[in-house]
Amino acid sequence: MADKQTIKGCCPLDCPDTCAWIAHVEDGKVVRVTGDKDHPFTRGVLCAKVNDYPARTYSPDRLLYPLRRAGKKGSGQFERISWEEAVDTIAARFDQVINEHGAEALMPVTYFGSMGAAQKHAPMRLLNALGASDMHGNICGAPSIAILGDGHEIGFDPEDYIHAKLIILWGVNVLTTGHHHWHFLSEARKRNGARIICIDPRRTRTAAQCDQHIAIRPGSDAALAAGMARILFKENLTDLDYAGQIAHDLDAYREQVEPWTPERVAEACGIEAETVISLARDFASAEPAMIRSGIGPQQNAFGESVVWGLSALSILSGHARSKGGGLSIFNLPDINLGLSARADLKQEKTRSLDMTRLSEILNDETTANPVKGLLVWGTNPAVVLPNSAEIRRGLEREDLFTVVLEHFMTDTARYADIILPSTTQLEHFDVVSPWGHYYMAANNPAIAPLGESKSHGEIMRLVARRMGLNHPAMQESDEEIAAAGLPPELPLEALKKEGWRKHAPAPAGIPAPDKRISLAGYPAPAATPSRDGAAADSLHLLTPKSHYFLNSSFANMARQQQAEGGPKLEMSSEDAAMRNLADGQSIVIRNGQGTLKTALNISENIRPGTVSLSGKWWSSKDNDDAVGNFLVPSAWSPTGQPAFNDVLVQVESA
Repeated sequence: MADKQTIKGCCPLDCPDTCAWIAHVEDGKVVRVTGDKDHPFTRGVLCAKVNDYPARTYSPDRLLYPLRRAGKKGSGQFERISWEEAVDTIAARFDQVINEHGAEALMPVTYFGSMGAAQKHAPMRLLNALGASDMHGNICGAPSIAILGDGHEIGFDPEDYIHAKLIILWGVNVLTTGHHHWHFLSEARKRNGARIICIDPRRTRTAAQCDQHIAIRPGSDAALAAGMARILFKENLTDLDYAGQIAHDLDAYREQVEPWTPERVAEACGIEAETVISLARDFASAEPAMIRSGIGPQQNAFGESVVWGLSALSILSGHARSKGGGLSIFNLPDINLGLSARADLKQEKTRSLDMTRLSEILNDETTANPVKGLLVWGTNPAVVLPNSAEIRRGLEREDLFTVVLEHFMTDTARYADIILPSTTQLEHFDVVSPWGHYYMAANNPAIAPLGESKSHGEIMRLVARRMGLNHPAMQESDEEIAAAGLPPELPLEALKKEGWRKHAPAPAGIPAPDKRISLAGYPAPAATPSRDGAAADSLHLLTPKSHYFLNSSFANMARQQQAEGGPKLEMSSEDAAMRNLADGQSIVIRNGQGTLKTALNISENIRPGTVSLSGKWWSSKDNDDAVGNFLVPSAWSPTGQPAFNDVLVQVESA
């Protein structure tokens, strides 16, 4: 009779839902994972990406042993070595970099491939203790992080969505990027007759389920928000008593949005002026209304104008004071797992490098202190960062020693000098903090690590010991590393036993007069993206998240690849007819940045003038042109958001 167990765990990925799952183990093997039915947010259902997560753990392509480069960088040629050889090589080369160039010549490159305290932050303990350069930067949502730092409220409990009377889904494809939110949105429709309006250039899965779809031009979101605010002011649809307690510059903001008449907004957005007017009036009159916004509208050179504009609508209307009303972008527990990185291990202040500018950092031949060593984990920068071709050129440097912690041979791993096999979420302990709800989760290991894979905490401990780093923090267990990011009222042992626990932040309330926020300062741009020098027949390229990948994760998995159907460019029939293109044919996408070849998908789900290349596909032997970021130049917003959606391209037959 089979030995059966169920182990409580959670998904580690960069998703607002952070699902609690149950791993079903039979005779020491995980046979399936299912959503935790008792979890108020997961409600027993996992997404199309991770519902076969064991296939990732047991994949025949999984990296299970340390590897050393045996060919040219980028060739993917490696030889198996022992952990002792790998750790000795890393220690020797890191020591060499420090002795010859200083510790700041070492750079971390990481993001949210895992949002776990140990998997995300343990390697930073090693680099902090060595005195390496620090790292900052956000691939997505930098304007939201900035506005949060300025005191704006950009999230509330998604379980309160059920109280809304009108819901605007602004540039967010909930059913693809966080489908558990849809339950609460749908519940508002059932309970209150709430209307759900989707604003998106594409008719997505989510838009198809909404009561109204407003297909604006890409990049015109800030203009629409400004135009709605102008109507609120003009028609006395504001709650100025409340707004004046929150913001100190209402008059300046009124002046800032004054030029955005309905007619001007309509022209900028490619919609009817009456649509702008009715949207503003409906939003103001609902009691309450809410805006759920995504990351896409922020991913341009003026993303700040979008999020500040959405926050202003929430405040001016007074909806932010009501349960189920206001702005929802990030919904964060009052927890800082970043404490697990132990920044206090640094002996002195070090420079901080923006990882989203990696193409510039690796190729800057003028700097007095170039980066000579990289430690990469939890991200695939050769695919997910802008200017992919230049990143690869930098990674090819023979004088750059690169260590990658990975599950698979990603585009980035192919450029490594040493690859260390990382455990998957089924093989290690961790604690995960979500960004879409308030339930902290513990992940208990369901099986022992496969092959010679190790957790990032264990990797940190091995290298630290070999490099003579004797601080007690360098030898703490993964559980101790995770506990360092938890407050006293959330003890680790209780979280392990329960599996998950809600940890909601205290209500913000009305700020003191000297703490009131600013609404003005980021006016909507006159037009975007700039067409200066672009061909008249250029199309606006979007690169949204795909339904079956999570950023670049799962892009190598057979089921997800098959479900996604291969890389293809979505184009309207009108644009296709103008170019004499047929559905399914091979096409070339080009701009001054690069050239891609892919298949064409003619669709009525995207507005004319716009094309879409979904998913963060990896390069492959058969198709080295699937990486959309080959076409994305190095450009950022004022707060550091890469402008992924400010891309103009031409499309022609291959």
